[in-house]
Amino acid sequence: MASADVTNTLANIVNLKSRLADIIEPDFGLLHNLLGLHVLTVRQYADVTSETGAPYRRSEAVLNMLETEDQCVKFLQALRNTGQQHIFNFVMAKGGQKH
Repeated sequence: MASADVTNTLANIVNLKSRLADIIEPDFGLLHNLLGLHVLTVRQYADVTSETGAPYRRSEAVLNMLETEDQCVKFLQALRNTGQQHIFNFVMAKGGQKH
């Protein structure tokens, strides 16, 4: 990713948070990847993985923990690492909205 691409990644994710929570697949490698990339601490990982119910609840918990551009860039990397390129593209295209 070029630096210009990541300039407003946090803002994009915040603006798309509810839509992202519905489409992110947290349970098949994403959470572990975020732990390995130091986006989540061990305690945060435990909190998110203990969240019961629908996967969107775990996705919301992760999205709520993203507070910096660096975390967001690593989050996007984790999406790509876990085969969720379409969600990466969705964020980079600001949800498909034209500006």
